[in-house]
Amino acid sequence: MSVVAAGAILWRIEKGELKVAIIHRSRYDDWSWPKGKVDKGETVAEAAVREIREETGLRVSLGVHLAELHYPLKNGDDKEVHYWAAHVTDKALADSKFEPSEEVEKVDWKTPEKARKLLSYEFDQQPLNALLELHDRGQLATKPLVVLRHAKAMARADWKGGKVVDDGKRPLHDFGKAQAKALIKPLSAFGVKHVVTSPWKRCRETVLPFAAKRKLAVIERSQLSELGNAKRPARTSNVVEDVIEVNKASVICSHRPSLPTILKTIAGFAPLDLRRSINAATTLRPGQMLVVHINRTGNKPRVVAVELQESILVAD
Repeated sequence: MSVVAAGAILWRIEKGELKVAIIHRSRYDDWSWPKGKVDKGETVAEAAVREIREETGLRVSLGVHLAELHYPLKNGDDKEVHYWAAHVTDKALADSKFEPSEEVEKVDWKTPEKARKLLSYEFDQQPLNALLELHDRGQLATKPLVVLRHAKAMARADWKGGKVVDDGKRPLHDFGKAQAKALIKPLSAFGVKHVVTSPWKRCRETVLPFAAKRKLAVIERSQLSELGNAKRPARTSNVVEDVIEVNKASVICSHRPSLPTILKTIAGFAPLDLRRSINAATTLRPGQMLVVHINRTGNKPRVVAVELQESILVAD
């Protein structure tokens, strides 16, 4: 049996110095990173954000995925733990509602060197090493760009009795509508603030529940539709480049036939070792998303990491 948990290394810069948050649990008298078990019906990304909020009182958005750890528990079960980097803003720190509890007695901000000495478990060194490697390369501060394939649509044969009509008006299947609602929390976990979509109905219906929940405007771009991409893929690329230049966590919702153009454009901002993972996402299933982490400290935006994420409901 496997127990799945998720958490993060929280980080911030204080007077030019990197600090990380480490927690002390009085029940076990140990020092570790904030984390907790994934609840039934939630993704690991959702769980990470929820557990951080519960254990530290901090509201955060996830950055780069740092590590997936596996180790045995005393009862013989395997434990799988996912860690992300998560920047803590001044506002988040000021708004923290942390109170000491039986679960977490203390949250301390330490330099990485001091935190390393306090850690009770050897395996907790791995995500710290990954975070420090990003910091040393100047790539720790990132913004996510989520590429989302629209949720499951009604089959062409079932819509309008199979008659040839405007495919842009074909809506989501009932399962797709459930997927759209289930995407609210995964998109929220990465702090998405900028929503760009194909204007076709099945794409708009995929992002509208999230946008409504977060009170965000939905920006429609015809170049992201199947027809727009087929006619002028260069214009589709231009839209993607514009989104990359926006200094906000963003989502682009589009269609399977448009994905090769979208992903090829993003891959142009990535090193060779990441381009294959980006271009392979042409196989995204309805309701599945690729999270691309973009660093902006250099002369131009640069992709530093990618990860596949999905809601708890993904169509075949």
